[in-house]
Amino acid sequence: MTHRILVALGAGLFSLCAATGAVAQNVSELEVTLSTSASASGLSGVLNQLMGVENASLSGLNATRLRTLASPFSGERSDDPRIMDASALMALNTPRGNDDWRCLTEALYFEARGEPIEGQYAVAEVILNRVDHGNFPNTICGVINQGTGRQFACQFTYTCDGRPEEIGDEDAWHRLGHIARIMIEGAPRDLTVGATHYHADFVNPQWASLYPMTADIGIHHFYRQQY
Repeated sequence: MTHRILVALGAGLFSLCAATGAVAQNVSELEVTLSTSASASGLSGVLNQLMGVENASLSGLNATRLRTLASPFSGERSDDPRIMDASALMALNTPRGNDDWRCLTEALYFEARGEPIEGQYAVAEVILNRVDHGNFPNTICGVINQGTGRQFACQFTYTCDGRPEEIGDEDAWHRLGHIARIMIEGAPRDLTVGATHYHADFVNPQWASLYPMTADIGIHHFYRQQY
């Protein structure tokens, strides 16, 4: 949790400095070291503001979600607790789960089944990061179906493109079902560094210029929404 807060804090400070163009150019190493005694309008003021935003965001998480964030991954571990190759995933028993598990598996199937394994985990990270972010619904199905029913206004294109959602590749569904299970059970989310957005490399949405890009996996670019 502390690591996630520090990463978010650093990213927010970097973005603010880039926007103003002042701190990054004019603050010396000594000034940064002494910044805790600076005025509220200086670097310490910026840090205090960012910490206030971080605290406000964390206060919006209920106890259950905080326990989920802090709980260790409980699945079978290999050298990497998440990245299992296709054959290892296929060797597992048929995956099953609740509605949120099905929503996540379905999203991975239609959004990322043609991606490398890392790209499939990365898309799952984005969805779960949104669940934990105050700007999005707080359930997996809620995140995936946000805007569904309004053509081209949905968050995940497959839910509003007018085409039927048919599962034709059972092997892909099997593999992605296990990836969904592994991620829901608390696997680390460090492939995308907190990303909340992604897009394919053949499109260029307007919001892509507003957020820092955190990862580039397969055909997808990943971005983190700033506070």
